[in-house]
Amino acid sequence: MPKLKIGALPDERPVKVTTELPASVHRDLVAYAEEMARESGQRIDPAKLIAPMLARFMATDRGFAKARRAGHSPRAGGGEG
Repeated sequence: MPKLKIGALPDERPVKVTTELPASVHRDLVAYAEEMARESGQRIDPAKLIAPMLARFMATDRGFAKARRAGHSPRAGGGEG
């Protein structure tokens, strides 16, 4: 079985965001959490996966990194504002 891209979940101070997901994305998120639970032996709340998945996506998006280096994105660290 291939190793999952999302590792241990960091324990950081959260910022509350409310959004809607398509049903198919939610099903995949639940399936991902179930696979993580099989790997780690611990139950994972699917909602807790959204932030690390987004962080991983942004960290590996070359276009975003290039724009950020060029100063075309909000302040580093993002978040509120």
